[in-house]
Amino acid sequence: MRQLLNALFLGTVVALTACGGPSGENGDAPQPAPAGDANAADAPRDPSRGEGFETAEVASFDHPWAMTFLPDGRLLVTEMGGRLKLFDPASGAIGEVTGVPETRRAGQGGFGDVVLHPGYAGNGLVYISYVEVGDGGLLGSAVARARLALDEAGGGALEGLEVIWRQQPKLDGNGHFGQRIAFGPDGMLWISSSERQHFDPAQDMGTNLGKIVRLHDDGRVPADNPFADQGGVAAQVWSLGHRNVLGLAFDADGRLWAHEMGPSGGDELNLIERGANYGYPIVSNGDHYDGRDIPDHHTRPEFRAPVVSWNPVISPAGLVFYDGDLFPAWRGDGFIGGLSSQSLVRIEFDGDSAREAERFDMGRRIREVEQGPDGALWLLGDGSRGGDGALLKLTPAGA
Repeated sequence: MRQLLNALFLGTVVALTACGGPSGENGDAPQPAPAGDANAADAPRDPSRGEGFETAEVASFDHPWAMTFLPDGRLLVTEMGGRLKLFDPASGAIGEVTGVPETRRAGQGGFGDVVLHPGYAGNGLVYISYVEVGDGGLLGSAVARARLALDEAGGGALEGLEVIWRQQPKLDGNGHFGQRIAFGPDGMLWISSSERQHFDPAQDMGTNLGKIVRLHDDGRVPADNPFADQGGVAAQVWSLGHRNVLGLAFDADGRLWAHEMGPSGGDELNLIERGANYGYPIVSNGDHYDGRDIPDHHTRPEFRAPVVSWNPVISPAGLVFYDGDLFPAWRGDGFIGGLSSQSLVRIEFDGDSAREAERFDMGRRIREVEQGPDGALWLLGDGSRGGDGALLKLTPAGA
């Protein structure tokens, strides 16, 4: 299988095009679950046949990237071109939130994640990630926070915007920004900072690229971070050796999980642990797109191996742990969107272990997965490569 994948992706230029195209994720064609892999489902299931849930398309957006629910049930949705939308599921109305910082849509990057502060009900703070343009047109992700002021017309504004974190350094190219944000049970802020398709920064502690970053909610560096004594950007780092992290979430027991796209093969789901090195680009369960071999994880036990890996890839994007009432059999499970696989992937967890339990064929590239207030699952199509930017609501079949 390794040789077959290498043959399909020969040539450095072809490789970078495949990994950094309009949406920039690995694997243009849908990838089936590999038969015989203990971590994978036997075959994709088709939800249109009523197997488990029904799917309703409730709205459409222009290349959406992320979403989060407000306490009143409305939904904030980011569009990669630089717009923040406010969607009301009750009426179907879509409003505009102004005050978004200037950004540039650049291949895989643009206006990215949006999450609420854990104390949003009292402070109104919203956190966003986006691509920022620096000197000479170099690019890097930034994270800012602002107060969300809603208006009676169904829109609102971000007020008092403050940038609290930046990728360092800014680099050329349009690939691998990361941009996922999560808050932990202790109120700390976590950010995925991918390696910008430059490989070596993932192992370089002089940069915060290819890392998962842990900060206070105002951007200050916690004194108990594993590399705090090194100072500089190294002090921000919780884990390193990551490629392109597009899913970041805590389970019910407070464990942090992240998935990342492998190169030619080798997508990963990782349990993120303090100070751990996940090995990229030194090890991977995939290979370089130009056919060069990357040693597998098992050859270098000092690096943390993935709990689940995929080959062929699924191109994972978005991650949520389900704890709702509409699908009681799925409580505690994780759900991952699949881009090239055009799927919704269900993951079963048992403590520190995990496995792919089921894969649903959604017939479109899935960028984001969230749980709604009533326990429904909500998905965003990413709107690229012939897909659409539909907002989908999943509810139990026959309910």
